[in-house]
Amino acid sequence: MNIYISNLSYGINDADLRDLFIEYGEVSSAKVIMDRETGRSRGFGFVEMPNDAEGQKAIDELNGAEYDGKTISVNIAKPREEKPRYGNNRGGGGNRGGGGYGSRRY
Repeated sequence: MNIYISNLSYGINDADLRDLFIEYGEVSSAKVIMDRETGRSRGFGFVEMPNDAEGQKAIDELNGAEYDGKTISVNIAKPREEKPRYGNNRGGGGNRGGGGYGSRRY
């Protein structure tokens, strides 16, 4: 089960996140997402737990709990949507006409 945790304190690291969830069962991975430019936490992370029942218990008990001074949200992670690299709207602007000097009919 992949679990999404939001509203994490910026001081939380991967080991802290693992320690928070390990009391509910086996944790196969714990990752706090970091900003590429600043290297600082973005305030959310993911935990993978192989046992769905243990993962659900962790969600039930930790969602809305206070952790490191902040109330965290804990939910089942939604699958990541693939975003196109260059956007879908590739068409040009087209001829919108009008405007500018000399466009008036006299």
